[in-house]
Amino acid sequence: MPPAVQKSSSVSSERITRVMRMLPRDRFIEMSDPDLVLGHSIPPTNAVSEILHHAQIEARHKVLQVGTGAGYLAALLSKLAAQVVTMEINPALARAAQGRFNTLGLANLVLRQEDGNRGAPDLGPFDRILVSSPAIRDKSVLLEQLTPEGRIIALEQGGTSTYILARYDKTELGAVVRSELAMVDFSRDTGMTLLDMGMVDQVMLSEARRAASHKKQPIINVLREKLNLKDTILYQRLAEANGMRFAGADELLHQVQPHLMEGFSRSFLDSHRLIPLCVEDDSLLVATDDPDSSVADIYHMHSYEQVTKVLVTPNDFKRLWTTLEFSLQGEVKHGWGELDRKQEAAEPNDSDLLAPGNNRIEAHLITLCDALLLEAVSEGASDLHIEQYKHHTRIRLRVDGDLHDVTHYAPSPRETRGLVNVIKIRADMDIAEKRLPQGGRSQLTAGGVTYDLRVQIQPSLHGEAVVIRMLPQSGNLVAIEDLGMGPTVMRHYRRLLDNPSGLVLVVGPTGSGKSTTLYAGLSELAKDGRRKVLTIEDPIEYSMDNIQQTWTRPDIGFNFADGMRSFVRLDPDVILVGEIRDQETALEAIRASQTGHVVLSTLHSNDAVDALQRIYDLKVHPNSIASELMAVIAQKLAKRICPDCKTEAEPDPVILEELFPEGIPDSFRCYTGRGCESCSGRGTRGRVAVVEYMEVNNEIRTAISLQYPVARLRAIALDSGLTTMRDSVLNHVIAGAIPLSEVPRVLPSDRMAPEKRGAW
Repeated sequence: MPPAVQKSSSVSSERITRVMRMLPRDRFIEMSDPDLVLGHSIPPTNAVSEILHHAQIEARHKVLQVGTGAGYLAALLSKLAAQVVTMEINPALARAAQGRFNTLGLANLVLRQEDGNRGAPDLGPFDRILVSSPAIRDKSVLLEQLTPEGRIIALEQGGTSTYILARYDKTELGAVVRSELAMVDFSRDTGMTLLDMGMVDQVMLSEARRAASHKKQPIINVLREKLNLKDTILYQRLAEANGMRFAGADELLHQVQPHLMEGFSRSFLDSHRLIPLCVEDDSLLVATDDPDSSVADIYHMHSYEQVTKVLVTPNDFKRLWTTLEFSLQGEVKHGWGELDRKQEAAEPNDSDLLAPGNNRIEAHLITLCDALLLEAVSEGASDLHIEQYKHHTRIRLRVDGDLHDVTHYAPSPRETRGLVNVIKIRADMDIAEKRLPQGGRSQLTAGGVTYDLRVQIQPSLHGEAVVIRMLPQSGNLVAIEDLGMGPTVMRHYRRLLDNPSGLVLVVGPTGSGKSTTLYAGLSELAKDGRRKVLTIEDPIEYSMDNIQQTWTRPDIGFNFADGMRSFVRLDPDVILVGEIRDQETALEAIRASQTGHVVLSTLHSNDAVDALQRIYDLKVHPNSIASELMAVIAQKLAKRICPDCKTEAEPDPVILEELFPEGIPDSFRCYTGRGCESCSGRGTRGRVAVVEYMEVNNEIRTAISLQYPVARLRAIALDSGLTTMRDSVLNHVIAGAIPLSEVPRVLPSDRMAPEKRGAW
């Protein structure tokens, strides 16, 4: 290339780069109407750079662009040329583009809503005509509108996402010369797709690209951590944008052919983020959690006519991978363990609990353990249960408070014993001890979230039973607004946290969300930063920034009471005691509140008033309770209706008769969930707290000091404005948050009807 041409090309590239920085691509994304960014209306930056480089626009040029789209290319042209005319036949695109041009103040740009085939002869001639729409094949009319030295640069259809950039010139004799300049790739990676969808901006995308390059990870792995979206929603949208099918692991598990995985290198599948699932009519179906993954190499390695990708979430990708690995290593699927069962039936029963064979660890059992944990994570389970019976093993997950059987794993008794040993080793337990209960803990990381696993082993008739509680340590704690409290109770709770001193109790049965309520309050204090917060817990359920957390160590003589005594010398404002279990802890909590600290704690009790009887039982003096107790919050959890399939329902007359014995209100409405993919057909997704709130006023303080019976104390509390669980649950039902069927599960039969106030 001659030096003069090289210099001209360099100057042109610098101008193009400078202009593209002046007009970021994300300014041309229509956030309110996603239909306006479909197709190639906003071309990728690499394609735009290629087109402008070959167009060789000079500052003196007059340019006609056919096919405005979102207006990105036209706006760039207006910064490069003296005058630009752009044409768009789609009225919606034209209106949106004109609005952007007006906002940017592009005075040298004229937009016409017309068919671009005819050009704009009244505004010509033009030095350059850029045809952005491949639909325009006949360019004879446009050629007549060129200056003598003008040219047409046109995009013409090539492959699926590739276009040919062609140049048209007229010779002095009037002949038309067509030459192909380059192939232009309009394909988008995931980052560009999310940018077009308005889910990320240019700055976030640039940072994510750098991080992905540094970590050598797909860009979706970096971006999904920055987006506040559930994986299911994010990957569904990406599948739609890429024209791919989206599916869950449960749907795909029924189609898998495990032997296909043996035909591929594991490193190849892992690096390409692909899992071969099944073959039908010489077409291979593969699962991936990276929309940008390429299947081109599969065609070189195998003779499949077609390879189709299905998009899954990262958790489902891991579930599929571990399930297939387990199938191959254990040579089992759906009927796992059948061979072992036959062997065990033929062999004498091994009654020696410490026999070496009973402690054998096989590779596929480690894979099975991982598969079960990933299954629990994917389903949003709080607990995993493994129970041994004489001829089978039952595996269940607790999701939203209910247990659901996991039927696609059926390990034999021998495999189950090995699985329990794997769990014991990970939780740092003694695998030889099978006669006593054991407790331990371990960790799991899945989808970028670390889970603290609390493991409990319990001997039973036919073998050891396992319960694993899964506590996500993501730091994304529930906000007070999302707990389920009414506006008045929520306001009172915030005020309690701001008090200079006093005792606040959150009570309820095991698994009722007591800790979640307290953590929601602590997270607000942590963000505020003006008060020092200390916690003593057993165990620490969630790790929190800006709060000093300590765990008890009963094995070395450090319990709740010891922690409380040391805390008062550390200048705290707020102290959280994980649970008041004994008299010593209760007395230390009272003393801490008396010395000018807000003390938060939990207690096992069925309602707010019964909590007082529990404290009496711990031999705490009633006057001490009366002087320091500020409020009691009692709560239970009810299943929340899935918002994606919520519909109005016909009330159950039996429940209504219990709730309203004196007559059903005419305006009463309730809702239910039909069951959909989002909630796995259950109709409910997540849980919400049903709260009873008792604020301690003078009348209640007097009743506590005199140690009135619970029935009389409750009557006084009702007269003092006690917010009952019945009030709370009905508000949730009417608001459409929980189904009516949850009411009997939350309220005892004697609390279904309105309570009589002023009577005891």
